Amino acid sequence: MPELPEVEVTKLGISPHILGKTVRSVVLRRDNLRWPIPDEITQCLPNTTIEKVRRLGKYLLLESEQGAAILHLGMSGSLRILPLATPAQKHDHVDIVFDDCLLRLNDPRRFGALLWQNNDEQHPLLNKLGVEPLSDNFSGKSLWQVARKKTLPIKSLIMNSHIVVGVGNIYATEALFLAGIHPKRAARKVSRQRMDTLVMIIKQVLEKAIAAGGTTLKDFSGSDGKPGYFSQALQAYGRANKACFVCIKPLKITSIQGRSTVYCNHCQR
Repeated sequence: MPELPEVEVTKLGISPHILGKTVRSVVLRRDNLRWPIPDEITQCLPNTTIEKVRRLGKYLLLESEQGAAILHLGMSGSLRILPLATPAQKHDHVDIVFDDCLLRLNDPRRFGALLWQNNDEQHPLLNKLGVEPLSDNFSGKSLWQVARKKTLPIKSLIMNSHIVVGVGNIYATEALFLAGIHPKRAARKVSRQRMDTLVMIIKQVLEKAIAAGGTTLKDFSGSDGKPGYFSQALQAYGRANKACFVCIKPLKITSIQGRSTVYCNHCQR
């Protein structure tokens, strides 16, 4: 699933091609993805100029004078900048067409979304998003204050989008491994000092993943069709039963709220 770094990489990839350009048309090859695609996408988006491309958590907003198209890549979605005459392939569900190129949404599993918000409102899906992990508002102090009243596992806390947005399974697993914190440790039992370390490492892991172009698993590649390379640096995720890079003991695997979690029972406490 595309996580925050993959969405940020996509934003950086598509922005130079569409910023300041006018949408000429929108081609829908189906009327729904995870949710119905609202009429405003075809009624309000054409003939508007893309003034800003913004990321909120895992959502991309294409902002114009009329409002914003909201894109979510779901489990397997991707956005590509393509020449105008490029034939549509299977799972190519949406084209946003400009004078010299098109922005194409491909989504095999159709868990993604294309929604709309007017300039005088914020979509309900965006109202309850937590803090951006790469912002100054995300700190060890703020996370520790939230965690003090939480009995849930620390991994569940940092993956809760109402608390902090965009830290998905891959990067939560990596950050907890690097911070030496057991993923099942109760959030309220993580000390302030260790929370400072965890937040610092979350930021570092996300920034390194963005610089590497994201993580290639089954489905993700960037807006240019090229894969991300952060997977080559993964130290825990996807390495169950392999030797820990620190202590050489086999990494364990468990499930937390239905998500597989790889960890070192010796190095993470």
